Amino acid sequence: MSRTAATPPAPAAGLAELLAGCVSDPARVSTELPRRVAAAHDASPYLFTPRAVVRAASAAEVGALMAGARAAGLPLTLRSGGTSLAGQAGGDGILVDVRSHWRTAEILDEGRRIRLQPGLTVRQANARLARYGRRLGPDPASESACTIGGLVANNSSGMNCGTQDNAYRTMESLQFVLPSGTVVDTAAPDADQALRAREPELHAGLLRLRDRVRASAASRATIERLFSMKNTMGYGLNSFLDHTEPADILAHLMIGSEGTLGFVGEAVFRTVPLLPHAATGLLVLPGLADATDTLPALLAAGARTAELLDAASLRVAQQSPDPVDELRGLRVERHAALLVEFAEDSAELLEETVATAQPVLGRLPAVTGTALVRDPDVRARLWHLRKGLYTAVAGARRPGTTALLEDIAVPMERLTGTCEGLIGLFERHGYQDAVIFGHARDGNLHFMLTQDFDSAQETERYARFTDAMVDLVLDAGGTLKAEHGTGRAMAPFVRRQYGDELHDVMRELKRLCDPQGVLSPGVLLEDDPAAHLRSLKSVPEVDPAVDACVECGYCEPVCPSADVTTTPRQRIALQREIALATTAGDDERRSVLEADYAYAAVDSCAADSLCVTACPVAIDTGAVMKRLRAERHGATAQRAGNAAARHWGTAVKGVRAALDTAHVLPAPALRAATGAVRRLGAGELVPAWSDDIPRGGPPRPAPRRPATARAVFFAACIGSVFAPEAATGETGGAAAAFLRLCERAGVPVTVPTGLADLCCGTPWQSKGYTAGHRTMAARTLQALWEASDHGRLPVVCDASSCTHGLEQLLDAVPEPDRTRFASLRFVDSVVFTAEHLLPALPEPRRLGGLALHPTCSTVHLGIDGSLRAVAAAVSDTVTVPDNWGCCAFAGDRGLLHPEITEAATAAQAAEITSGAYDAYASCNRTCEMGMTRATGRPYRHVLELLDEATA
Repeated sequence: MSRTAATPPAPAAGLAELLAGCVSDPARVSTELPRRVAAAHDASPYLFTPRAVVRAASAAEVGALMAGARAAGLPLTLRSGGTSLAGQAGGDGILVDVRSHWRTAEILDEGRRIRLQPGLTVRQANARLARYGRRLGPDPASESACTIGGLVANNSSGMNCGTQDNAYRTMESLQFVLPSGTVVDTAAPDADQALRAREPELHAGLLRLRDRVRASAASRATIERLFSMKNTMGYGLNSFLDHTEPADILAHLMIGSEGTLGFVGEAVFRTVPLLPHAATGLLVLPGLADATDTLPALLAAGARTAELLDAASLRVAQQSPDPVDELRGLRVERHAALLVEFAEDSAELLEETVATAQPVLGRLPAVTGTALVRDPDVRARLWHLRKGLYTAVAGARRPGTTALLEDIAVPMERLTGTCEGLIGLFERHGYQDAVIFGHARDGNLHFMLTQDFDSAQETERYARFTDAMVDLVLDAGGTLKAEHGTGRAMAPFVRRQYGDELHDVMRELKRLCDPQGVLSPGVLLEDDPAAHLRSLKSVPEVDPAVDACVECGYCEPVCPSADVTTTPRQRIALQREIALATTAGDDERRSVLEADYAYAAVDSCAADSLCVTACPVAIDTGAVMKRLRAERHGATAQRAGNAAARHWGTAVKGVRAALDTAHVLPAPALRAATGAVRRLGAGELVPAWSDDIPRGGPPRPAPRRPATARAVFFAACIGSVFAPEAATGETGGAAAAFLRLCERAGVPVTVPTGLADLCCGTPWQSKGYTAGHRTMAARTLQALWEASDHGRLPVVCDASSCTHGLEQLLDAVPEPDRTRFASLRFVDSVVFTAEHLLPALPEPRRLGGLALHPTCSTVHLGIDGSLRAVAAAVSDTVTVPDNWGCCAFAGDRGLLHPEITEAATAAQAAEITSGAYDAYASCNRTCEMGMTRATGRPYRHVLELLDEATA
């Protein structure tokens, strides 16, 4: 049945103190209701509210926490990315975060191996390997958010890796912590002897289980059959056949054990080559049988990927605003499609492979042809079709329902029948919106359906479907989990898939490793046949802007406040929890959550909206937080915001004068004064004084209107509010540098009259002052409309966040004005420089090395390439940190809440300060301030550096 909104049990007395004694910093332990509720939500349909949440920072701490859990009589669950779909990342005891402090990577053997901690995402690991032409073997579709911890815990695979390059096969060594606290490092040459010495009962027990499995012909046959496919159901019993020494057996059993046997704190993987040359095609065939019958020949011809899409998937893909050519005008009936890709490490090899495959392709009964495309943009559109199925179905589901993504695998010869059987089950049980897609080359099918768990009738429907699906898959000789892990969803069915003997082997393995059953009870092994139908999420409607959220966690790696307050997923989850508490009449719980939400969700959000770039259903949580800020403002506050907009030039002069005055006053007095003002309720308006706050900046440029102007220059007011980073001589900041570059390149630009009173509107939009935003939008757009000759000239801005803000101004004006101003074109200064100034400038004097900080706005604008191009014009080497992320300075957010910027920049700052660079650059003044504060290095606008290099 679904979970009610009843208040979770209060933490046991003394639990916080007990756990605080297990870690070096007690601040990393929380038993507060909001933190526990926020952390409870993961990508699965299950919900367990922990009694405590702890951010562990070392293997020793994890071992101590396991001991603490035993002492408290509570279960312990390990959590990294929280992207698992089957309930293995949640528990109602102690939830241990092993992501926040576990993000290091070490490249070994020129990228042929890599040592990783569990908190790094797969994409982050692959980014480090890419420069060596390598990648990890497992290639899960959730690579942007799923972490190495989950990759190990679930034995991840993916579209290309099959069973030969999954986590199990490519793992070289592990360092893991057993529930007893013993740390095992299988890279050590004496790892097995050490295990026998420290854990004699476990060592002997593993030998007994190995011999027991090997002695049974039936057990061997079952294991060999199931693990010839992708199979993450139960423990990886193939370890007993593949390995001999207990340490090696145990290390491989850890792969896919879902945190139930121990904690993997470090893994070394063998990597695989990147294949940069590819040819891709969408082959639409008359039916499922045609598609599956084609697979053996395609794979034999060299296809490295073959993704299956059923007719329902094709209909969903056709509803895209811009469907691919292969689906335009096609009347989908019983069709199916294969998305196939051939890839090699050179263009010549690719051509040979494709030529070899042509006879096979030519014999296919393809409805829309068998063309293979090499153009990266066209290939990306084909892959978007496949990867966008989740987005399309999840985004279109009825509010209040959960999107369920399941996966199975069957022998290749049973693939067609299983697909047809699933379609029949969808029809029989009323899942009209269900789709089937998957890794056909592996007999691995994913199916997606939407489900409501808020009534007994709906839960019973899901139960009947699940039972029928289990029958279908097991009768076909398949496995109930191929990639996503057993979790809680399939734990009651492990015995049925493996039989009593092998299930008993698994039970004994669990007892040997975890005698007290501390680690994730109910995950992977469960004797209660109905356990998978309990503790299911309720998903109340809270806001049309966020109701489509599936709590997948894709947003979390890009969120700058993730390590200090909440993430977008948690902000939405907390809204849902508040709604459930309200419905249940639990006023105490509701009030506690609402009181915490103001800072932990709304005020601490950088509102950079990088979350929307990662969200599969395009939710902009940053925009929602800005709206919530606006809703808090009363009429008086809105009038004040509007007054500031109407007198903006005067306001900026006042701020500049105040900053200049502040720098001649005693710092202690300033800190005391600003602290007192903040305590009186101005914490969202007045920053605490810090000595690194710059003086006031120079005035904005004077008007100019050359007859042959090629652009309008909109110098951002932020460059006038804050002086540029100190440099040799008076540079005048980015605006002055841009104008000098234009003059040097012979490119005249207009500067509009009245510029001092104009703004991109971001300060008002970010703080929720909607009236002021409308006022500023109307004034600024009208002025730029006139200055640009009604949109004929592009408008160039010298701060990336302001360029982004200008693009959003149209949303703040009435529809008639929106139509009139629609022809305005906004271009960031780095783009204009890369395209129009660099070719005409003198050859720059080059630096040896430059550290570059792209901004969240350059991501939104899609201009990182131009930023890098300008940086490369002044430096032989341009380094963007592997740990790059939004700095969270976000205008004044880093001044008002410096703890957010400190957390957001910690990893990249450590990376930068460990190296030596000749210069440090970005393209937005407040981001430069944030990175200067974080690193102690002088970040400047990249155009200032280019100006100096070409002077």
